[in-house]
Amino acid sequence: RDLIAYPSIDGGGIRDFYVERFALEPGSVLGTNGAAEGIYLLPRALGLRHVLVPAPSFFEYERACRIAGAEVSVVELKEENGFAMPEFQELVDRVENVDAFFAANPNNPTGTRLAPAVVLALASRFPDKWFLVDEAFIQFTADFPSNSLMREVLAFRNVVVVHSLTKFYALPGLRLGAVIAHPDVIGRLLEHKEPWTVNAVAERVAGRLSGCLEWEESVRQLAGLERERIWREGASIECMRLFGGVANFFLARWDGSLDHLLARLKEQGMPVRDCRNFRGLEGEWFRFAVRWPEENSRLIAALREASDD
Repeated sequence: RDLIAYPSIDGGGIRDFYVERFALEPGSVLGTNGAAEGIYLLPRALGLRHVLVPAPSFFEYERACRIAGAEVSVVELKEENGFAMPEFQELVDRVENVDAFFAANPNNPTGTRLAPAVVLALASRFPDKWFLVDEAFIQFTADFPSNSLMREVLAFRNVVVVHSLTKFYALPGLRLGAVIAHPDVIGRLLEHKEPWTVNAVAERVAGRLSGCLEWEESVRQLAGLERERIWREGASIECMRLFGGVANFFLARWDGSLDHLLARLKEQGMPVRDCRNFRGLEGEWFRFAVRWPEENSRLIAALREASDD
């Protein structure tokens, strides 16, 4: 029956989930067709002209800003520093010359943290600039929800959070996400957002996710245990060095032919993400997910075998 009528014009079913699950103000949530819609909506609606993004990071931040006509500058995350964000003063110096900073916590593909305290300190120092934070993978982290900025947006009007239900709830085909911001910012976004971008099935499913609290905790606990094991066992694989790991994936550097490794893993039914098309990862880099224990064991064994060859 849901399909014989239009869905809500502004993704209200998704908004209701965020309000109930994360105790947010209704006016601070805008339901979107996955996080991607929010990523592309923000530069256009906020009229951004010069944006700072980290690299390596998710390419859609840069692409969305360029499509909106903004110039993009890059702050490099360096391997020798574990791809961590630069020191606070360096970020201050870089942010002074732009009108927005677009980054993720955790960062993709490096799996490293962006400290919420750093974002809030920058937002306080530069109240006329925007701080856009993608929290697509944050529910996998051990610190969630204390490390989320979703409940800070009422006090910091220049902080905007993009969130996704795609990753944690394994629903990529439904395109569920939201932008969380001060109600005044949400009103501004609505002036630019197309109507009916969230379909009725997505709204209906979003309404049922609030009952998944036990499942959520079990996923977080399993991911945490498997992250520790992968770190421990991966350290003994001679050809591989691991980075990140605060979410449900690792970035890895391979000392050898990545093409050969990727083909070998694919033949064994374990495809991983070739990361050589990320800015700043021009070497032999790949990313792999933290999955069920038996799957992780198979992958570790395959990587060890490839390293020993």
